[in-house]
Amino acid sequence: MKKYRAISFALIAALTLTTAPALAKTPKPTLAQIEAAKKIEAAKKKAAEAQAAKLAAANQSLRALTAKANAATALYRKAQQELAVAEAAARAAAKYAAETAAAVEEAHRVIGRLASNAYILGGSMTDIEPLLSANGPQDLVDQLSLLSTLGSKNTIALERFKAAEVIARAAKQAADIAKVAQQKATEKVAAAKKIADDAKAAQAKEVAKLQKIQDQLMKELLSARKVRTTLEQQRQLALLEEAQANQAGQTAGQAKIWPDIGFKGRSTIRTSQAQRLKAVAYAKKQVLARKPYVWGTQGPNSFDCSGLVFAAYRYAGLNWPDWDRLNSALYSGYTKHVSLNDIEPGDLLFYSYKGTISTIHHITIYAGNGMMWEANSKKTGLIYSSIYSVKGLMPFGGRV
Repeated sequence: MKKYRAISFALIAALTLTTAPALAKTPKPTLAQIEAAKKIEAAKKKAAEAQAAKLAAANQSLRALTAKANAATALYRKAQQELAVAEAAARAAAKYAAETAAAVEEAHRVIGRLASNAYILGGSMTDIEPLLSANGPQDLVDQLSLLSTLGSKNTIALERFKAAEVIARAAKQAADIAKVAQQKATEKVAAAKKIADDAKAAQAKEVAKLQKIQDQLMKELLSARKVRTTLEQQRQLALLEEAQANQAGQTAGQAKIWPDIGFKGRSTIRTSQAQRLKAVAYAKKQVLARKPYVWGTQGPNSFDCSGLVFAAYRYAGLNWPDWDRLNSALYSGYTKHVSLNDIEPGDLLFYSYKGTISTIHHITIYAGNGMMWEANSKKTGLIYSSIYSVKGLMPFGGRV
């Protein structure tokens, strides 16, 4: 991995073109550089796929733990509900026991009074007194019958209240036992819920950690892919413009300005006048700094013709995906065509050796007053020149 990282840094350094010596040795990306970039991209892809598998497994585990935690939560809620029912039953039983106890106490008082009355009526009588005080035998029989009836009723009432007291106490005891049992069950379920929640939280942290690693690997993969594709594009651009420039040099009788045969570009522009002037100022600065011309480069230390255009408008504020590194021919279709009579500073000028889009081999930035800023050639470098100094001017400018 360290080996790939070192190669990656080397490729990025070559890609960004930060030092003039490296640019001189590498005018355009080599096949070896592109192959090395492919190997780095493959290694990053493999690492990202392995990490994706780990992340998928961790997410699967998190889903299972989440289901367990949800089930534990449901049991806990059910236990809480059952505990509430047990507590309510215990409270009701206690209330019933208290009510029956009060009733029994009242019964004891009533029975006491009745017993006292019975004693007063019959407890102190001698064998003769009832006969003496009664209004005859029938009256005595009636008194004795009343005492017997009261005693029987008192006995029944006492037994009933005692039975109710026993039932109430038993109900309270059963409710209290149920409450204690349900309390223990609730605590047990709560403990299980905590374990499930803790496991879920720990797994969620693990998933987050793995996701962070995966995001970084994907970022590195995209970076490696961009390095590789940019190297390939730069090489193709350099080879294409080099071939077209060579062809132009060998083609005799190129027109000063080619006739307009109806080529069309974009229907809209993406820049303001201020941005176009900013691009012109950037190009001027590079020319005045006498920066060298190197195939396939776009600054900051050297440029080719389309590289100067790309860098100037990137400096003016255009960025990918609205602005990308293209060759001269592609820029002609990527801009809005304007008549040469209407061109303004910042518009692009194109040069072709056959008057067709496919044979455009050179691109410049119009400076105004019939002049342009351009990265001309390896021999001439970056210069300020007349728009007619290069043969094969296309009959339109391109407004970015």
